[in-house]
Amino acid sequence: MKRFYTAVAIVLLLAAAVQVKAENSGTRLNVFVSIPPQKYFVKEIAGNRADIRTMVSPGAHPATYEPSASQMAALAECDIYFAIGVPFEKAWMKKIRGANPGIKVVYTDNWIEKQPIDRSGDSMHSRDGSDPHIWLSSPLVMIQARHILTGLIEADPKHAQIYKSGYNEFIAELAELDTKLRSFFPPAEETKEFIVLHPSWGYFADAYGLKQIAVEAAGKSPKAGKIRRLIELARQKDIKTVLVQPQISGRTAEMIAREIDGTTVTADPLAEDWQKNLLEVARKISRAAR
Repeated sequence: MKRFYTAVAIVLLLAAAVQVKAENSGTRLNVFVSIPPQKYFVKEIAGNRADIRTMVSPGAHPATYEPSASQMAALAECDIYFAIGVPFEKAWMKKIRGANPGIKVVYTDNWIEKQPIDRSGDSMHSRDGSDPHIWLSSPLVMIQARHILTGLIEADPKHAQIYKSGYNEFIAELAELDTKLRSFFPPAEETKEFIVLHPSWGYFADAYGLKQIAVEAAGKSPKAGKIRRLIELARQKDIKTVLVQPQISGRTAEMIAREIDGTTVTADPLAEDWQKNLLEVARKISRAAR
């Protein structure tokens, strides 16, 4: 009898393996995303059902990026493009559609109310003056994940269950991450502030009760008067850290850090290992905010 049950168990396991293989068989989707964090999001939902390519290469900036000839050629074979609202998309989307009229473009920033790039209102970044960095807020990524799920299912309904399962697991992961991030920033009587070179972390700050103070204005280095005000503010609040990012020269931030006897710390908004990066940056901001 024991051998019988063992044989049945083996048959069931083999059947399950065959079913999984069948579900994952077939042509994979060719997917393009604009920035590295999106690759993380799509991978979490699609698993191995999609080949994912990223437009903005490491070290490049999505405000000024221009696709390469090889990328434009690859887009001709692409099934889905997941847009997120970064500036270069507006300049290149018409050409992308021209390279592949049948491409499905999914705007993952739909339903998200954009905020001014500088919450104090004295600088603008994208053409409409809004902040594109919606991928740095885990609650907003939940909205983006829903758009990704819908786009994948519409392009490949045969494997809808795989995508739904990946989506559900990703949402649970995001909820757990959000709880961890909130533990870094317990409620306080006064809003804690931190200084950044480029205003990338506004949505993150909004989500966790913080305020970023940006050195740059409209992508340009600040004038001497603003630098003096930032130095005075940092000294007043005992802020000793200025956050910089790899895509932008940090010379002005380094000068401010010297004046306040502080340091610069790298916080990359475009890292592909998105969850790990967000936790690392949260630790840095929690130590820098005052």
